[in-house]
Amino acid sequence: MESRNNKFVGGNRYGGPRTPKEDKMEMIFGLRPIIEAMLAGKVLEKIFVQKGARNATTDELLDLAKKHDIPVASVPIEKLNNLTRKNHQGAVALISAITYMPLDEIVTSLFEKGKSPLLLILDRITDVRNFGSIARNAECMGVDAIVIPSRGGAQINADAIKTSAGALHLVPVCREPNLKNTIDYLKDYGVQIIACTEKTEHNLTDNTVDFVGPTAIIMGSEEDGISPEYLKRADAKLRIPLIGQIGSLNVSVATGIILYEAMSHRLRESGYSSQNTFEPR
Repeated sequence: MESRNNKFVGGNRYGGPRTPKEDKMEMIFGLRPIIEAMLAGKVLEKIFVQKGARNATTDELLDLAKKHDIPVASVPIEKLNNLTRKNHQGAVALISAITYMPLDEIVTSLFEKGKSPLLLILDRITDVRNFGSIARNAECMGVDAIVIPSRGGAQINADAIKTSAGALHLVPVCREPNLKNTIDYLKDYGVQIIACTEKTEHNLTDNTVDFVGPTAIIMGSEEDGISPEYLKRADAKLRIPLIGQIGSLNVSVATGIILYEAMSHRLRESGYSSQNTFEPR
């Protein structure tokens, strides 16, 4: 097991500094130690396996990773050498900073308690600090769980935890292998799916959507927004109206705005009243 800060190693495409995603994360290296970690229930963020190196032990590792929905990347040996100088035997795993929770158990528990779930689905949010800021927004606005894809999203490392101000230790995070199936599951459970997107004429301020009932809000990637296959499954699409010249908001800011709207609906419904003032932290 190893924890390292970002350092420059080598000089080719794979020899430069590690990306912020992989920085400051504990590691396990070696085929057998990674297998034993999975068997022991250790939560792994991602596994890197040397491209072209296959044997019985590698196959065992890959089968276990598939069973536990752990992302696996096939990479050149230079990538592994950059992650650790130890004898990695062609495999390095990043240890998750949090424990992922099963979405079905959370949703079932909320309904059994008579609560109306408020869920946040993140479609390929890749920037670690955006992800941390979104988690902080979610915790402040009463989100019951954050749902992320097992592949294609930001890895939850020390930077994400710090940017979230610890919210990632408070809000359950659910890592799902297929967001399309997850959305269909939620719809079958009576959860309305709200897509926050620029690709609609319906403004958030029009009050056409009631956020009081069971709700899941989808936020899309920094590059191209929400995937079309998820958009077409949404029960409603809402845009945040802007009057400036820049046509879009940072995704963490946009998330805060729509979550605040959802929280406001729920507070009004509950008859909430308070004399308190809240200061930014």
